[in-house]
Amino acid sequence: MIELGGPTMGVAWSAKALAPVGFDAAAAEAAIQTLLNRLVAQMSPWEPQSDISRFNRAPAGAWMDMAPAFHHVLSGALRWAQASDGAFDPTAGRLVDLWGFGPAGAVEAPPAPAAIEAALAAGGWDRLALEGSRAFQPGGLELDFSGIAKGFGVDEVSRALSAMGLPDHLVEIGGELRGQGVKPGGEPWWVEIAAPPGSALPGGPILLALHGLSIATSGDYRRFLEHDGRRYAHTLDPRLGRPIDNGVRSVSVIHGTCMDADALSTALSVLGPVAGPEFAEKHGLAAYFLVDDGDDLREMPSSKFEAMLG
Repeated sequence: MIELGGPTMGVAWSAKALAPVGFDAAAAEAAIQTLLNRLVAQMSPWEPQSDISRFNRAPAGAWMDMAPAFHHVLSGALRWAQASDGAFDPTAGRLVDLWGFGPAGAVEAPPAPAAIEAALAAGGWDRLALEGSRAFQPGGLELDFSGIAKGFGVDEVSRALSAMGLPDHLVEIGGELRGQGVKPGGEPWWVEIAAPPGSALPGGPILLALHGLSIATSGDYRRFLEHDGRRYAHTLDPRLGRPIDNGVRSVSVIHGTCMDADALSTALSVLGPVAGPEFAEKHGLAAYFLVDDGDDLREMPSSKFEAMLG
């Protein structure tokens, strides 16, 4: 067993893998770090010269050529934006900045309603057009991949490890995971559903076997703005321009790709405790909701999630 890791996307990446004797783990770690650095150079709005930053600064009417990875992520994001009627929206960059969760830096108080309305008017996934490998900037549109890029990074690291001859591995970036193959002894990669800090899952710990599967969790406790005794979650409803306040504490999604699991955990959190489970059932998603019912946490697993446990 070898263990690799390093910094990326404001968090850390790690990988465990079964490797043959004599395998050059240092070279593998360096190659993966280079891969992830390349993704950051494309998709991080914190990098002034990244592809996403250049798009966000582009004048109205400009077309930008996209690298294959950038195109793949943006296309996937738009697919879920359309399916969720905008509950997931990769064009919410202005809103993310406005609430202090983006590269513009933290804020001390919620933004004024007029500022929120202006940011909403500038955004909207349906304003974004793709043509082949190009993306159209209609003017003022700011992309943000914070709800999907880490998941894509996990998928890319997994693919890289398999290409290196390491088909048995577990990859994590900032809490998003993918398991491929098996552990020593033939056991699958077991992971535990995360509970909000200071809480426990109502039915006790839940262990999942990731065998060619990924899991991503979106929680209202990971980042937040506190003002006048109120906590504002970092997960924004891009349809309203405000942090979610629907009782959903977290949503975990198991999917074939971590990119999709990442986007879907965000979308389901925004959709809330009624529309979220309905969306999960409609699309056959393995999803696990934790909802604050006022007295305690209530778990709401989708039927596909329950079938996986069975």
